[in-house]
Amino acid sequence: MIKELSIDLETYSDIDLKKSGVYRYAESPHFEILLFGYSVNNGPVMVVDLAQSECIPTDILAALSDEQTTKWAYNASFERVCLSYWLRRNCPEYFRSYSIPEDTVGNYLNPASWKCSRIWGAYMGLPLNLKDIGTILKLSGQKMAEGKDLIKYFCTPCRATKANGGRTRNLPLHAPEKWALFKSYNQRDVEVELAIKERLSRYPVPDFIWDEYHLDQKINDRGIGVDMQLVNHAISFDARAKQALLHRMQQKTGLENPNSVAQMKAWLSAKGVETESLDKKAVKGLLPEVNKAVADVLSCRQQLAKSSVSKYTAMAHMVCADSRARGCFMFYGASRSGRWAGRGIQLQNLPQNHMTALEEARNLVLDGNFEAMELLYDNVPGVLSELIRTAFVPKPGYKYIVSDFSAIEARVLSFLAGEQWRMDVFKDGKDIYCESASKMFKVPVEKHGQNSHLRQKGKIAELALGYGGSVGALKAMGALEMGLDESELQPLVDAWRQANPNITAFWWAIDAAVKQAVIYKTKTETHGFLIYYRGGMLFIDLPSGRQLCYVKPRMGVNQFGSDSVTYEGISTGKWTRIESYGPKFVENIVQAVSRDILAYAMKELRFCQIVGHVHDELIIECSPKVSLDAICEQMGRTPPWISGLQLRADGYECSFYQKQ
Repeated sequence: MIKELSIDLETYSDIDLKKSGVYRYAESPHFEILLFGYSVNNGPVMVVDLAQSECIPTDILAALSDEQTTKWAYNASFERVCLSYWLRRNCPEYFRSYSIPEDTVGNYLNPASWKCSRIWGAYMGLPLNLKDIGTILKLSGQKMAEGKDLIKYFCTPCRATKANGGRTRNLPLHAPEKWALFKSYNQRDVEVELAIKERLSRYPVPDFIWDEYHLDQKINDRGIGVDMQLVNHAISFDARAKQALLHRMQQKTGLENPNSVAQMKAWLSAKGVETESLDKKAVKGLLPEVNKAVADVLSCRQQLAKSSVSKYTAMAHMVCADSRARGCFMFYGASRSGRWAGRGIQLQNLPQNHMTALEEARNLVLDGNFEAMELLYDNVPGVLSELIRTAFVPKPGYKYIVSDFSAIEARVLSFLAGEQWRMDVFKDGKDIYCESASKMFKVPVEKHGQNSHLRQKGKIAELALGYGGSVGALKAMGALEMGLDESELQPLVDAWRQANPNITAFWWAIDAAVKQAVIYKTKTETHGFLIYYRGGMLFIDLPSGRQLCYVKPRMGVNQFGSDSVTYEGISTGKWTRIESYGPKFVENIVQAVSRDILAYAMKELRFCQIVGHVHDELIIECSPKVSLDAICEQMGRTPPWISGLQLRADGYECSFYQKQ
C-alpha cells in the first residue's frame, strides 16, 4: 500500500512562471512534465523520464487521486496543480476533482491529501526555499547548485540562433550530458525533501494547520474573477496618459527626458530649487515650497511615477482562460507570525479608493472612453490607481460580501495584556481613538464634539505606539505631516504609555520571560503564554494551539549596550541574525493571534465561496440571497480558545470589489 508519496517535478512551459504563477503556467497548451521524481513510503527515489517516453507506473498514477495516500512535495501547490493539468490531458481516467457545480475548482486535484514540506519549514521559522533550508538544517545531501542553469536550459524557451539551428526549445537530445545531470538534480530534490521531513519529525505540524493549508489551497484553486475588459482598457489608458504627461513635461522644461533624475535635478537647480532626492516623499515636500510652474512639473512627475498599471499587468499575466486569477495567496508567507502573503497581484497592498463617483469613473474605463476620462479628471493615472480593486468581479448572477474585523490587533493586544478600560471601550462600541485621547489627556474627547482636535493625536498614538514605538514610530506614521509639532512627540509617547500601564507591563514581562528561557534553556510562563527553549529553538505557545518558532536563539548586546535576544530568520529577503526584544515579540504574538482568529473565521465560513482575504478581511462570492448580517455575525464569533475577547465584524455588499 502506498501510504506516502514524495514527489518532485521538472516541467516546461512557454509561460513565465514568476510572472504568471503555476495555474496559468500549467494551463498553457505547451506545458509538459519532463521528469517525475518520486519516493514511495520514504523509500528509494525513482525518476520517470517522461520527456523520453517513459511512463509513470499505474499504481503511482492511481495514488495521485487516492485520498488515503498522502502526497508530499516542497511547495506542493506546484506539483498538485501541474499534475492536475497533466492528468486531465494525458490520463483522465486517473483524475478526480472535488468540485460542486457552483464552484470553480473543478480543474484541480483535491488538496486534502497533500502536504507541503515548505510549510513545515515555515512553521518552524526556517527559510522558504529548498537550497537555504537544506543549508540551515545541515543536510548531508544538498540541493544541486547546477539546477538553476539546467532549469533555464530545459524548462524555458530559448532564443533561436544560427548556432542552435534556429530552435526555440532545448530537448534532451540537444545535450545528453546535461540531461543526465538534470535527472540527478530531480532525484536529489526528492532526497532533500525526504531529509527535511526526517530532520523535522520531532516537531510535527498540528493537524489543524494542515486543515488551514488545505482551505488555503481551495481558495487559490477557486480564484477570483477579473474583468479583463476593464484591465485591458486601463493598461491602454495608462500608456496614453503617461505619453501625454511626458510630452507636457518636455514642453514645460525643454528636457529631452524629464524622467531622468539627473536632468530634472539640473532643471530644478536652474529654477533655484535644490533637492537631494526626487522620490515620492521628497516631491511631496517640495510642492508647497515652489512656484506654480515648478509645482505643475513636479505634479506631472508624481503622476508619471504612479505604478498603477503594474497591478493591471499582473492581473493580465495571472488570469486563467475562465477570467479568474488563481494562486494569489501564499500560506505561511510571513515567517514570524504565520500570516498569509500575497503572490503576483498582491491583494495585500492594493491602493485604497476614495472617489465618490467610483462607478462612473469605472464605466468610462470599461467603455474605453479615454477622451471623457481625460476631460473629466486631471490625474488619469491616479484614477486608474483607485480603480484597481474594481477589476475584481464576482461571476454573473453573484455578488461580493466583504467583511472585516474591527480593530482586531488593538482588541487582541488589549485582551492579552489585560488592559480593562480598552476592553470596555470595545465592549461598549465606543471609538478607541477618542477614548485613548481622553485617557491620555484626561478630558472628554468626542469625534465631532468637544476636544475633537485631540482625536487625531489619539489615533496616531494608537497606530504607532502599541508595540513599543517611540518618537521615531510617530514620525514614520506621519505625525509631523499631520500637523503635530516635534516637541509634542515625546510627551505623546509618555502619555500613551501612562494610559496603558498593563500593555507596557506586558511588553517587559514577555521580554523577561524570553530572556530567561534563552539564558537558562528552560520553560517560563507569563500572561498565559508558555515560552521555552528546546533543541536549539525558542517556542511561544499560542492560545490556538499553534506555536511561534525562533531558530537558534542566543543572547547578544544591542546598540544601547543592553542585553537582547537574537535569532536567525528572514529579514529584507535574506537569512540573517535578527535582534529582538519584548515589544517586538509582543507584536509577533498579537499579529499571530489575529491571524489565527481570521483562520478560525475562514474555517467557520469554509462552505461559503471565499475568493480572497487581506489581513483581517474576507471577500466572499455568493448568491444575492446570502445575508450580509449572517456572514458578519458568524465571522465575529469569538473562537473557543480565546473566550472573553470582544470581536466585531462589519461588512458590505458590492457588485465589484472596493473599499467602503
